[in-house]
Amino acid sequence: MPPALLAITLLLVVTLCYVAVCAGSPFGDCRKCHGFGFATTTDRKGRPKRGKTCRRCKGHGKRIRIGRHLFNVAARTYRAGTRP
Repeated sequence: MPPALLAITLLLVVTLCYVAVCAGSPFGDCRKCHGFGFATTTDRKGRPKRGKTCRRCKGHGKRIRIGRHLFNVAARTYRAGTRP
């Protein structure tokens, strides 16, 4: 196999896998709070404790994946363009 064909095939497989992940699980963990919904801090003794609510995910701990967001935008634009 030529290297260019191998690279294209690999890129296609990775893209299809990401599409499958976005369809099956549209939400991922928040990158800022790691899915906790709040920041973790330590008290004076060094023990972890709950901090402030995460501002990025508003305490839910989840975020919409980029691919799913793009799909939602495209679907919304298509629906808005086909209405009478």
